Amino acid sequence: MKTWKSWKPKINRADVERVLIACSAALVLLLAVQGGGQKTTDMYEEPFDQIPVERTSVTMQAPTQPTIVYYKDGNGYLVPVEREIEKQDGIAKATLALMVKDAKNDMEAARLGLLTVLPEGTKVDLDISGGHARVDLSAEVLNTADAEEESRIVQAVVNTLTEFDTVKDVEFLVDGQKRSRLTHGTDVSGRMTRTHLNLESETAAVSAFSKANQVQLYFPSESGRLLVPVTRTVYSDADVETAIFEFLKGPKDDSGLEKPLPEETGLLGVTVKDGVATINFTGEFLDIAKNSDGGVQAMRALMLTCTQFPGVKKVEVLVDGEKYTMPLTGAPTFANIESEVVETFPEVMSVE
Repeated sequence: MKTWKSWKPKINRADVERVLIACSAALVLLLAVQGGGQKTTDMYEEPFDQIPVERTSVTMQAPTQPTIVYYKDGNGYLVPVEREIEKQDGIAKATLALMVKDAKNDMEAARLGLLTVLPEGTKVDLDISGGHARVDLSAEVLNTADAEEESRIVQAVVNTLTEFDTVKDVEFLVDGQKRSRLTHGTDVSGRMTRTHLNLESETAAVSAFSKANQVQLYFPSESGRLLVPVTRTVYSDADVETAIFEFLKGPKDDSGLEKPLPEETGLLGVTVKDGVATINFTGEFLDIAKNSDGGVQAMRALMLTCTQFPGVKKVEVLVDGEKYTMPLTGAPTFANIESEVVETFPEVMSVE
């Protein structure tokens, strides 16, 4: 007969391990409850050099730089847009490549309500030296519908390249060969310099006037999301006062552009002093606040029209002699900046 003192239970090792694990888990739970969720021990920090590479890699955004791309709108106007693109060697060539019709470029242009300029399949080669750019376009550039489209391509390329400080003039080649004219007669025989954009048709009276000049005006597009530069021929001095007088008239009736200032607004005077252009309008100007954007685009167009003239750094508006508070802060740095256009008008515009 076994006594209590002499009896020894048979111990199973596996059973003991299960009991110990259960007890440990219960102890951890108890400590967590008693600690109220507070830290009871120092956290272990894994040394950075021992963390696997796939856990430490971070996708870094490639550095970018601004460039100015020339597109066209549904009415055929050339419209410059400042864009941020990946920083790279050969930025001028990369900028021209963005203007070639293809699926990606067309989508980027459509986000702005615009169209690409260069025909599909056009290849671009470019050499810049001593302020002179020699651009070689493949034969696709000869496949244009008419002289107007052809001229638009040439002007877009010249203005795009001369946006760079390293380029003063542009020479054209087609498939490596020098040509005097393109398919529809556009002259590309010499070195071409920058010109004003979107020249309005001249009246016979202006064309016959020997002292005719040109001023560049900015008008909102039909959608209001872009500012379009327009060149108007005048028979007076090309100065701020003339530009404002023409700006007040608005675009031509069949232009597809919007008149920025309210009807019946009159001009009482323009002065320029110490870099400040002061413009005095009649009371009708105050109706600018009724515009859908509160008059912001109209004021941007006015300021860009003024600051194109050397020496004009700031624009001040008076209404019947009283200072007018601008609906925007600071002068615009450029007519159309991609990020601002997309942010203000996020919907994708369709252009026929």
